[in-house]
Amino acid sequence: MERSLPPFVLMLPMVLGACSGGVSGVPGDSEDRAPFHAIAEDEAVNVTGTEPFWGGQVAKGRFHYTTPNNPEGADVPVSRFAGRGGLSFSGDFEGKTLTLAITPGACSDGMSERQYPFVVTFRLGAELRHGCGWTKRQPWSGGE
Repeated sequence: MERSLPPFVLMLPMVLGACSGGVSGVPGDSEDRAPFHAIAEDEAVNVTGTEPFWGGQVAKGRFHYTTPNNPEGADVPVSRFAGRGGLSFSGDFEGKTLTLAITPGACSDGMSERQYPFVVTFRLGAELRHGCGWTKRQPWSGGE
């Protein structure tokens, strides 16, 4: 039986390449083996990105995905994976694999004065997008 790797594992080099610090470029304490816990399993994660514009919220096993062409959004069932340095959510949308990787780090949307506590990497099929994220417990700060 052939086993496929979880989407987060496939995105790991990209996620780690965007981080700095730690031993050999790996963020955090290299002796820490605990899964990422800065975002609780029952906590909603809001995400936003530009060029192209996209956004949504991950909550209760679903990613409510919005775009300017679909402002009402679409609900995509996703599974959660807590790695050592962040989270990933993966599912299928319109026949394409969808993966959101969320890691702690200062993030700017480039269009406002807001500063977000999480960096978001979003892959939809072969397309790669970047964005920012926040939760109610860890909100964005700055501009309106």
